[in-house]
Amino acid sequence: MSEHGSGDNTQTRALASFIAGLRYEDIPREVIERIKLLMLDSIGCALYGAELEWCRILRSSLESLDATRTTSVWGTKHRLSSPHAALLNGTQVQGFELDDVHRQGVLHVGAVTLPGLIAVAESHRNISGRDFLAAAVAGYETGPRVGLCMGQEHIGQGWHSGATVGVFSAAAAAARGLGLDADKTVHALGIAGTQSAGLMAAQYGAMVKRMHAGRSAQSGLYGALLAKDGFTGIVDIFEAPYGGFCTTFSRSTDRFNLAKLSEGLGQRFETMRVSLKFYSCVGSNHTTLDAIRDIRARLAFALDELSKIVVHGSRVTVDHVGWPYKPQGLTSAQLNLPFCVATLLLEGDVSVDQFKPEAVDDAARIALSRKVEVIEDPAITAQGSNFRHKVRVDVHLADGSVHSETREAPRGSETSFASADDIVDKFRKLSRGVLPAGQQQKLIDAMLNLETLADARELTALLAVV
Repeated sequence: MSEHGSGDNTQTRALASFIAGLRYEDIPREVIERIKLLMLDSIGCALYGAELEWCRILRSSLESLDATRTTSVWGTKHRLSSPHAALLNGTQVQGFELDDVHRQGVLHVGAVTLPGLIAVAESHRNISGRDFLAAAVAGYETGPRVGLCMGQEHIGQGWHSGATVGVFSAAAAAARGLGLDADKTVHALGIAGTQSAGLMAAQYGAMVKRMHAGRSAQSGLYGALLAKDGFTGIVDIFEAPYGGFCTTFSRSTDRFNLAKLSEGLGQRFETMRVSLKFYSCVGSNHTTLDAIRDIRARLAFALDELSKIVVHGSRVTVDHVGWPYKPQGLTSAQLNLPFCVATLLLEGDVSVDQFKPEAVDDAARIALSRKVEVIEDPAITAQGSNFRHKVRVDVHLADGSVHSETREAPRGSETSFASADDIVDKFRKLSRGVLPAGQQQKLIDAMLNLETLADARELTALLAVV
């Protein structure tokens, strides 16, 4: 294979061999049970996202461009070609800041992994429930490892990891779903990797931020479909010293660690470190919101008693979510930490009902957000990506008292994972009004018993509105 690349591809080959060789029987039971809940959560997010403005615009544009009608757009009666369905379904999962996150790998995993895999199962190859689970785990294991390899500096320098790192989760799941061998999986990763792109400036109000996960899903699916037919990619996509993924997306070679790509592969499952969200905002904000909830549970201060709130966090937290709020759209509102703190204090929650379009210009929230300051704590930054969401929150009251709370991880994190009942309840809330109650229950049952399905199309058929 060296004739296609510039040298060693040990890490790329290790990942590809793992992806191609992963069997249902190799996966620990706790990982199987966890990924079924994670996938159900992502699908719930997508069903809620189906009729959001940006998803409707994207769907209309794609329908005018694409006459193929093979693959379902989840939560609707519409169908598109499988790559365009993957683009739209991934956008729906990420459509309202409700979906999962691997915090250390800085990746929303379900949004990039599932759309391409489900498209494969629906339109390209009959896959048993057990093979579907193996393919999903392959995707959930791959992308986070690329994120760990790149480190938190990747997003810190302006790349949106869901749009860059995400292509590898998508390619891995689709390649395993298609049954590609290790050689073709190397090419699938290499084709997907060269399509990586996405800028963090999209968070400041642009609808395109919502689409980044969908583009990753689409690019990964393209990579797997093309590799299946013999199209070749960059075989040393991670290792290439010039123009490789790692060297190009990092400022210097000491900012990524290739060993992270295969470290613990097949033994330590990153799937178990994927967290779920119970606030409708970017994951970087959740520890602060939980900390404020804890403080208010101890001391129910009135807002007219509040002097200021100071959030001490990592450099990534400051850069990613800590800027002074300006009304620029719902995306910006959901990403901005001061605005989300103000929302919690005024509304009592930070969920879908708190982020209607009129919320963007809410004068009361904007005024209260000015009392929230986000500053770097170098000691937290120095702890690295495993603690990038750690915060210490100081609530300063008018009487001069200061009330503090430190949180390392929020509700739903891998260290405090939600119960199955909580996740099913979230799914029901998100999909109500989209699916009839009977279809909701069938979808829950199919996902939670996926290993019993002879054909995963029994699951995919339940994602469409009849």
